[in-house]
Amino acid sequence: MEKLTYEKAAAELDQILTALKNDEVTVDELAEKVERASVLIAFCKKKLTATEEKIEKIINKLDQ
Repeated sequence: MEKLTYEKAAAELDQILTALKNDEVTVDELAEKVERASVLIAFCKKKLTATEEKIEKIINKLDQ
């Protein structure tokens, strides 16, 4: 399985959103798409938080 990256997750979220806006998602698919979107959002939030913490540590080392 291919490793999920922030960029891939964001692109997939964009595809889901576009499909929802264009009424391309059936009622049968709706719950699945919303659940997948929630997983992708959680992944992106976690990735952003980890990146922010890493950058703060780097900046703090530079200030010492």
